[in-house]
Amino acid sequence: MKKRAASDPRKRKGLTIVHTGDGKGKSTAAFGLALRAAGNKMKVFILQFMKGQWKAGERKMFSQMEPMVEFEAMGDGFTWDTNNPEQDRQTASKAWEIVKPKILSGDYPVVILDEINYVLNYRFLDEDEVLDTLRNKPESVHVICTGRNAPPALIELADLVTEMKCVKHPFKEQKIPAQKGIEF
Repeated sequence: MKKRAASDPRKRKGLTIVHTGDGKGKSTAAFGLALRAAGNKMKVFILQFMKGQWKAGERKMFSQMEPMVEFEAMGDGFTWDTNNPEQDRQTASKAWEIVKPKILSGDYPVVILDEINYVLNYRFLDEDEVLDTLRNKPESVHVICTGRNAPPALIELADLVTEMKCVKHPFKEQKIPAQKGIEF
């Protein structure tokens, strides 16, 4: 039997995926990917950098999927509402201290860094350290980064980048608030 060459395009590789843009659906797409991975018996670790302790529907469902899916919400709430950027930096740093070893361990084939793009954009984490971790992750680990304003260096490093574009938004046009089951 002929052995595959290392450069074989069919070889499995952990991807770095970025969901960015001003449209809705970045986290939702990542969570759909988490369900697909868990359905394929792949362990998933999700860390939310910003959403705080909301009683979000995804958190309720993922808690029922343990141990296949582990979910941590570390944020203090949305950064644009902050009165204490130093606290936000400390919270982001604590979150990174939790997730970085999960990425590097190889124990989780899928790691979702929900809202990390905001954290990087606001410079609450050292961008070079995050990028270095992604460059040095085990070859089999997929990492998904979500949030608006993905830094250019992250986009350059990524294998797949999807930009969500807002065409119409219920709050912006009609002042309809976030809907349970749709946005949380």
